[in-house]
Amino acid sequence: MRPANIVTAVADVLAGIAISGFLGSEMVNYLDHLLPVLCLCLATIGLYGGGVVFNDVMDAKLDTVERPERPIPSGIISMNQAIVLGSYLLLVGILAAFTVARVTGFIALGITVCALVYDKWGKHRAWGPVNMGLCRGLNLLLGISIVMPALQAYWWMGIIPVVYIAAVTYISRGEVHGGNAMTIRIAAVAYALVYGTMVALAYYNEHLLIASPFILLFIIMINRPLWIAMKNPTGPNIGKAVKGGIIALIAMNAAWVAAFSTLQHALLVLILLPISMLIAKAFAVT
Repeated sequence: MRPANIVTAVADVLAGIAISGFLGSEMVNYLDHLLPVLCLCLATIGLYGGGVVFNDVMDAKLDTVERPERPIPSGIISMNQAIVLGSYLLLVGILAAFTVARVTGFIALGITVCALVYDKWGKHRAWGPVNMGLCRGLNLLLGISIVMPALQAYWWMGIIPVVYIAAVTYISRGEVHGGNAMTIRIAAVAYALVYGTMVALAYYNEHLLIASPFILLFIIMINRPLWIAMKNPTGPNIGKAVKGGIIALIAMNAAWVAAFSTLQHALLVLILLPISMLIAKAFAVT
């Protein structure tokens, strides 16, 4: 299920909720409005967990050669058990989303379709990185959809995670056999577009001072391993760059919260970072 990654998916949803304005002091009494937030967190846990379980199901034969330590080829879990688990997680995710709003449920269905298409076909095609990015972009919109007028106003923000995750996925293709420096340079340009947009939106919302430390943390987290991989694009170095890019999503989401909400809310999201990093020591991220 990639539990460390699931924590980053929860951060996506929390960032979307902050962008929607749901956390504004005039709109929300925390206890009265806690249920839809919890349902969205449950939804993204199910959707992300189910998606990566089916990723291992689709890759089971390939993993027997390239990654025999994975749960299915190593015999820790059977193929049938994995299919049941993945189906259950996706179903829970979709149902939890529909409890919030009909549009939220349809977004969850979109995430499910995108995840399964990527698992079956996308990862081996040129459009695969964009396909994976769509999963994250829709995940951000899942959070924003908690306030429907906000979804209509900020739907375009779903494009930003698409660009970022497409870049991460693009370089991840060299994780097993190594990659090339040009691929990593292209990813670096995409990264720069993303944090440039973050700075622009924080400035537009007059939250640049609050958001700057979070944006800086995000830049450091993604560029340090990327620079090492650019100088020496071996499989292990690329793997570290991909892992760094995924875990850094929490810093990215904390920056979005700081750009649209308060410092306190951003710090609450950032607390997920050490939790994800700790879990990543015990479980696979990529």
